[in-house]
Amino acid sequence: MRVRPISGELLVDELVELLICREPDNHLRVALDGAPAAAPGALADALVDPLRARGRPTVRIDTADFLRPASLRLEFGRDNPDSYYLGWFDEAGLAREALDPAGPSGSGRVLTRLWDAAADRAAREPYRELPPGAILLVSGPLLLGGGLAFDVTVHLEMSAAALARRTPPEAAWTLPAFERYATEVVPASFADVVVRVDDPRRPALVVERS
Repeated sequence: MRVRPISGELLVDELVELLICREPDNHLRVALDGAPAAAPGALADALVDPLRARGRPTVRIDTADFLRPASLRLEFGRDNPDSYYLGWFDEAGLAREALDPAGPSGSGRVLTRLWDAAADRAAREPYRELPPGAILLVSGPLLLGGGLAFDVTVHLEMSAAALARRTPPEAAWTLPAFERYATEVVPASFADVVVRVDDPRRPALVVERS
């Protein structure tokens, strides 16, 4: 395995080049996968303006807006790592309302927010029509390996030690879920792009995998 150190700015540039090379007549569904400590949302946000500047309409989705209702999500407590791993995120809703409509035979009519977790009710977000060539950037944890339909997958990889170090104490209960994800799903073994982010100031691209 070989890694290439890269600046945050150059990482964004290279990802933009990768994405705009895809066929512009189709919508492109992109996963930015990583634990909260890896900040996949920040990377997704950083891609929006450069993609739009290159002529690709870009829509952002965060899986924090596709949580299951609290009665289901917290059925076994607020700090149950197995529930977090298996039952916090509404993958069916994400597929139904965003990924499938953005697919090759989909309607192109998507929801960017399904659930308001703070109010614990439907977000009441209006549907929006994706223009031709739109790129859908979906960020969040535990996105890969569950059958969600993505066209490009980016995984932000952290060692267990770095993840523990950078996870706030109040969220440390989620660490066993990410350990399980790394062991059972092994997202770094099949993601299209793998970026090591043990040190957020010094990301590194995994450019050769066995």
